[in-house]
Amino acid sequence: MTLLHITDASGREWQYQLPPQTLCTIGRAPDNCVVLNDPRASRYHAYIKAEGGAFVIFDGKPGGPRSANHVFVGGEQRYEHHLKDGDCITIGASELCFNRAAAPPPHPPNVSYDDKPLGGTQLLVSASDVIHSALLAAPATTPQAPTRELEALRSKAKILGLLYEMSQTLSSVFSLDAIFDKATEIIFRATPADRVVALLADEGATAAVGSEEDDDLRVVSMRVRDEKRESQAKQQTIGRTITRKVMRERAALLSQDAIADREFANVQSIVSQGVRSTICAPLLTETRVHGVFYADRLDAFTTFTRDDLELVSAVAAQTAVAVENARAHERLAREEVARANYGRFLPEYVVRQILENPESFRLGGANQVVTVLFADIRGFTRISEHTPPEKVVQLLNRYFSAMSDIIFAHGGTLDKYIGDGLMALFGAPTATPEDACHAVTAAVEMQRRMRFINEELLKANLNAISIGIGLHTGVATVGYIGSERRSEYTAIGDTVNLAARLEASAESGQILLSDATVRAAESSLCPFSPRPPVRVKNRAQPVPIFEAEWRQIDGA
Repeated sequence: MTLLHITDASGREWQYQLPPQTLCTIGRAPDNCVVLNDPRASRYHAYIKAEGGAFVIFDGKPGGPRSANHVFVGGEQRYEHHLKDGDCITIGASELCFNRAAAPPPHPPNVSYDDKPLGGTQLLVSASDVIHSALLAAPATTPQAPTRELEALRSKAKILGLLYEMSQTLSSVFSLDAIFDKATEIIFRATPADRVVALLADEGATAAVGSEEDDDLRVVSMRVRDEKRESQAKQQTIGRTITRKVMRERAALLSQDAIADREFANVQSIVSQGVRSTICAPLLTETRVHGVFYADRLDAFTTFTRDDLELVSAVAAQTAVAVENARAHERLAREEVARANYGRFLPEYVVRQILENPESFRLGGANQVVTVLFADIRGFTRISEHTPPEKVVQLLNRYFSAMSDIIFAHGGTLDKYIGDGLMALFGAPTATPEDACHAVTAAVEMQRRMRFINEELLKANLNAISIGIGLHTGVATVGYIGSERRSEYTAIGDTVNLAARLEASAESGQILLSDATVRAAESSLCPFSPRPPVRVKNRAQPVPIFEAEWRQIDGA
């Protein structure tokens, strides 16, 4: 197995297994294999390709330009480099470590549960009381031998030291693997547990406080003290009744000497395994229970104590906060990248809708009424032939920035840039009765803004430009269209085609509309004048069209 160990600019850490047959793309765009939350990374910054049994990293997008901030391996800039075990790749403020000899990460085994009634318990301690428990309290004042009192003080000091050590670790990591690795290590160092299992609820699952449903719990970490009994420990089941009770009552549970307790006689998962002592503690925060720690002791002569229960509860409380922080950090990182990318094409309210309900933006489409707007620069081919490429790009950037702001301001969605043209949707993803009016208002403002854009272009020694705009209202198929790896939110259908034909027929400074858009935008303040019908492809009859007399508004 070949792994990339990744730490991006936000501090998030994770691993990615390099596929032997397909390209691994790296960058800021959300459709990359490795998505970096790093403002210094390009949208498609680099890619890794398997060649002849080796992996080679290339600077830039496959078949495209190189990145702006370059790729560094071992501190040296590289356009192409055959990766060796241990190579450190730097992209912006992110670091990717290549590990060819990495062993497969341990996959926690699936565990089975029983649902038989829970018997009597020996001790049940509220998780919220742990911080005030005897674990952190001063030694009892009852007379005891100096040696025993000294041992008690040493024990308390050791536990406090372990908890401090854990808090230091958890405050600096955002990886769930690292969090649970440290937590189980502390439990093994401070208790006589033979096995510790961390069970975590999926982030999107409802593991709410008071719920009896824990079917979404999954094993994320398991540690066994005796390697000789590891395979046996992995086969042992977990009492679902215990985990449900702990999650429902927000309390840590200690079951002592289960075999001897006749009230536990019917709990087969405990009796058949010979478990003498079991602790289960919730990963509890104020808002929810994230999962549980499940620890058991198989030695008939050694059992857990109340101190063990409180220690595991304290570790679980710290782990729960770390899990919540890690998930919030990952969620914010995802949202920051998504907001940066979606915000280029969609208005802010649509971006919020995507972030709040990403499930509604899966592949697929729906038929709905939209107003489609196309705009295109007239004579751009002639301009680009006589203008240096860098000035052409500068011109387009100024133009597209101004036009995009207008579209967003009127609730439109920027579908795409098409060379020197653009396509926008009004009424997608959210439709309103005023979509056609908003589209017309946006078109008028786009034409009026051209005077100021041209003033800026002339000051920058660039050519003045003019645009033609076409609009049509009708039913289109709207949604995410493409593949699972790459898709775009767009509209397709005859409505889109007709809007494009009207834009192609518009002269410099014109806004041409179909009769459907005129009817839908009848409350618009802009006057419309009929124009001779035009013939368009795939339509037998000429299409009635109108022109928006935008120059008449406010004497423009």
